[in-house]
Amino acid sequence: MAVRAVRGAVQLERDEAGHMDEQVSDLLTAILERNGLTTDDLISIWFTATPDLHSDFPAAAARKLGIVDVPLICAQELDIEGAMPRVVRVLAHIESDLPRSEVAHVYLGAAGALRKDIAQ
Repeated sequence: MAVRAVRGAVQLERDEAGHMDEQVSDLLTAILERNGLTTDDLISIWFTATPDLHSDFPAAAARKLGIVDVPLICAQELDIEGAMPRVVRVLAHIESDLPRSEVAHVYLGAAGALRKDIAQ
């Protein structure tokens, strides 16, 4: 088993806790499904949120999904002029037999524009 990293992001329509929970849950579920992973394959997850998101911690959505024994951390993105607003990004470290070239990075909705080179 190798250690791999999976990237992902989603842009929220609004800064509301319930909406963040739904969107982050969808992102995490897509990352797991597209890479054939279970929560046992997760090593750790970093979440970042743009400075305009204040309603909740993105990691709270992971806990509600049952990801309870995996280290999680939240941080704030740099406040860069012209950057896409209301974005939650994920960097998940996983154990997987997938070659790096086959890891499916997941960018949902408008966030697909952030990394067209790796978004699937």
